[in-house]
Amino acid sequence: MFGGGGMNPRKMKQMMKQMGIDVTELDAEEVVIKTADEELVFSDAQVTRMDAQGQMTYQIVGEPESRELGAGDDEDEGDSAASAIPADDVAIVAQRAGVPEDDAREALEAEDGDLAAAISRLE
Repeated sequence: MFGGGGMNPRKMKQMMKQMGIDVTELDAEEVVIKTADEELVFSDAQVTRMDAQGQMTYQIVGEPESRELGAGDDEDEGDSAASAIPADDVAIVAQRAGVPEDDAREALEAEDGDLAAAISRLE
């Protein structure tokens, strides 16, 4: 971060705290940067948020994938809830509970993807 030149990371953290800089690692699944021409998509990126006297700064470390502007919009709109629940899970719940897949998907969504809870809900 600050070119510490071999400085002890614990000492560096202590100095930053004294200067009023708070550093937090974020558990980001995906980061998208939209420019006028393209989107840069970082999957599995390491994201650090630094709060220096109320000014938030974000640092992204990773290899971006470039895609055309708006290319990911179609997938995300109608498929976000469906993609959160794997089709295999829906089939298992539908088979075990003896219900249609639509009912199985609703039960899985209500139980946050918990197979056992979804089956119990339907029986």
